[in-house]
Amino acid sequence: MKQAFLLIWAVLVIGQNQVSAQIPTFQFLNKINLPSGDGKWDYMNIDRENLYVSHGDRIHVVNLKTSQQIGEIDSLKGVHGIAIVNSLNKGYITNGTNNAITVFDNTTFKVINTIMVEGKKADAILFDKFSQRVFVFNNGSGNAIAIDVKTDKVVGKIEMGGAPEFAATNEKGSIFNNNEDTHEVIEIDSKTLTIKNRFSLMPNEVPTGLAIDVKHNRLFSVCRKTKTLVVLDAISGKIVSTLPIGAGVDGVIYDEALGLIFSSNGEGNVTIIQQKSNDSYEVIQTLNTVKGQKTIVFNPKTHHIFLSGADYSADGKTPASGTFGVSVYGLTK
Repeated sequence: MKQAFLLIWAVLVIGQNQVSAQIPTFQFLNKINLPSGDGKWDYMNIDRENLYVSHGDRIHVVNLKTSQQIGEIDSLKGVHGIAIVNSLNKGYITNGTNNAITVFDNTTFKVINTIMVEGKKADAILFDKFSQRVFVFNNGSGNAIAIDVKTDKVVGKIEMGGAPEFAATNEKGSIFNNNEDTHEVIEIDSKTLTIKNRFSLMPNEVPTGLAIDVKHNRLFSVCRKTKTLVVLDAISGKIVSTLPIGAGVDGVIYDEALGLIFSSNGEGNVTIIQQKSNDSYEVIQTLNTVKGQKTIVFNPKTHHIFLSGADYSADGKTPASGTFGVSVYGLTK
């Protein structure tokens, strides 16, 4: 009887170990130092073999193979977001201070156009392949501006109210945008430029980052005030699941191949959540990072995640000059 019990116990332990071994974990790999320029940091973007990093009055362009800076777009005014349109070899940058959209050649990194858009604090920016439009979200005036990427002309404005934050596209005609003042996800028709739906996230409050699982119609919205990640059905707007995350969140990404969601928390960590099924999610790791690293992107080829930030001076608030860079994290071998 005792031997039978020990055998059952051994099988259970082995099974648990096998399951544990299958859970992916992440660790710090290296830091890409980008000391030129000072100031705040915001969105990043990865495209082709390059990483685009916003930093005060400039964008750093880093080659992912060498981890070396290969270009810089400077003289910007409160840079926030970057969108890339590969088919036209162009990129678009939001300048929050003067609401100018800087257009650049994404092979030479030279500025080729400047588009002035109506609104205040141009913040998030998104290229929607379906409509062939770039959408600029004005956090300070509660609206979005649509730009035709072939002509660089403004083709419309969407009034949403509140304070628009991150956006995501399903590449089928819908743009989803978090609104941190109204605590909802707003669905926009990318062709007609009309609001299709308003999905409440309450009791979750102050949504910032937004990611999407296009295949399964799931939205991942991170909420700063309530320190929660909300999984939302992108069709019905129903809240599927709510999970705890760290404080000071800004960004979130979804790695479809690994079935993982990453919430970048400014307090100094990343909450990693495993997608077990469309409606089942579990926090599997709290990855320690650096205080202030609140924006995040990932490389779908290597599954590396990137967080930007700088060290802080003695006051704990002022970024220390010359310490800015991007920390790289990857799967534990």
